[in-house]
Amino acid sequence: MANELAKAPVRPRRWRPHAIAVSLLLTLPFSASGATMNKPDVKLNPNPRMRYAITVKVDGAPGPFDRIEGYVEYRVSNENCVPLTKVTGATVAPEKRVPLQLTPAGGNVYKGEVVVDLLQDEDYFGMGVCHWGLVAASADLFARKVDFSPAIYKDDILAGKTITRYFANGSYADNDMERVDIGESSPAGYKNAHDTFAVSLTAEEMHQ
Repeated sequence: MANELAKAPVRPRRWRPHAIAVSLLLTLPFSASGATMNKPDVKLNPNPRMRYAITVKVDGAPGPFDRIEGYVEYRVSNENCVPLTKVTGATVAPEKRVPLQLTPAGGNVYKGEVVVDLLQDEDYFGMGVCHWGLVAASADLFARKVDFSPAIYKDDILAGKTITRYFANGSYADNDMERVDIGESSPAGYKNAHDTFAVSLTAEEMHQ
């Protein structure tokens, strides 16, 4: 088990919103090296057109999960609309993380919806319009203190692909240490390739 756990990629625990009102979700903190910029008033796009259904399927997990959540990440794609920070002299593109509601659909399947053009493009800093772009959608499957967190990125979402990540059963069993496990792209990434489970994320365009 120790060898399998050592193979499980781990990343620092990320902040996640829990039961936060939409008004608070649309307030963005921007900081770099202690320098804080003005917080723009980010609004929802009143007429979004690009929606994708996200299906999360769990295959072969060694036990249940305490809860399954998700989030969608957005980032301003044109940094020339953002002023330089006073301390570093660099630009810090605004980012936004929004919860992804994942609803049980039976058979270890969960469904949610990603809105690609969720946020309103605006001139926040008087330097031209900032354009929001989708970065990725992630699922968070919690087993005690472990967060199994596969992600599907923008290009794969727009292409309607399926992305599968594999996780060690030993990582599920040894769940007393708080950590985020992003898995491997293949069971071959583990010493015991058969002692794994998989989580797949599939994107499908929703036509209006």
